[in-house]
Amino acid sequence: MTLKVIKTEKDYQNALKRLDLIFDAKKGSKVGDELELLSLLIDNYEKERYAIDFPDPIEAIKFRMEQLGYKQKDLAEAIGLKSRVSEILNRKRKLTLDMIRKLHEVLGIPAEVLVKEY
Repeated sequence: MTLKVIKTEKDYQNALKRLDLIFDAKKGSKVGDELELLSLLIDNYEKERYAIDFPDPIEAIKFRMEQLGYKQKDLAEAIGLKSRVSEILNRKRKLTLDMIRKLHEVLGIPAEVLVKEY
């Protein structure tokens, strides 16, 4: 296959089909090099075409709390009072920089997500 920049959906579908065919190519071989380049081209196209934005900070906190089995009282230790946690989760109070740092540390949510406007 001749490699070229993926510009259309048809190019993308063809690239995916070729990728599927050569997926198990040996690294360092001619086909392995093609696989590596094709993967980069596909990745670039997907990042441009199907960009995924950061989630809403409050929804990210709620999701992570659910994953960890945390309750509001568990976050109160990190951010302060239980009532403050409730205000934040109900969008009545904004996150402060200190809260963002603590939530990042406690919940492992990337700071880039927590600083997003909501």
